[in-house]
Amino acid sequence: MEINNQIEKAKKGDQVAFTFLLDYYWNEVYGFMLKRTENETNAEDITIETFSKAFDKIASYNPEFQFNTWLIAIAKNVHIDLLRKKKSSLFIEITDDEDLQAYNIADTTPSAEDELITEQNLSQLLQFIKELKPHYQEVIQLRYFQEMSYQEIANKIDEPLSNVKIKLLRAKKLLAEIIQDKR
Repeated sequence: MEINNQIEKAKKGDQVAFTFLLDYYWNEVYGFMLKRTENETNAEDITIETFSKAFDKIASYNPEFQFNTWLIAIAKNVHIDLLRKKKSSLFIEITDDEDLQAYNIADTTPSAEDELITEQNLSQLLQFIKELKPHYQEVIQLRYFQEMSYQEIANKIDEPLSNVKIKLLRAKKLLAEIIQDKR
């Protein structure tokens, strides 16, 4: 019941609902892709792309099916696309309309993670950031130290805006967990 409620909120653009769904299903989708790919980096990239596509297309989700089944189907398709392309890049081109839709997902008001990051001692925070994977370090550094917008980050690292938002959301969550563990 709670999941269906969060899905309905997400369909209306509720950022908290998107975060809830990402947190709730991340491990399931990531674990599934890790078994399929046997590669942590590829599994993580595919999972990020899966949530990016799912959030872009959430209005098309059919509640007759389980949400996790829908996510796994998207993940399988992303993985198949990766295998077909046989390129190092996992990211697809998206239209301006899709880009605008993804841009509207983000809520720019500071989240609990944002406030936690801001409150930390800078040198200690830098040590915590170094514990993240390099691509997470990069988006945190660009967003919070170079104060780039989501779109500027997307342009700089040559990834779709929706992927940048998912990576930053995940990076903040992991960083908050590291900080909490060290307290």
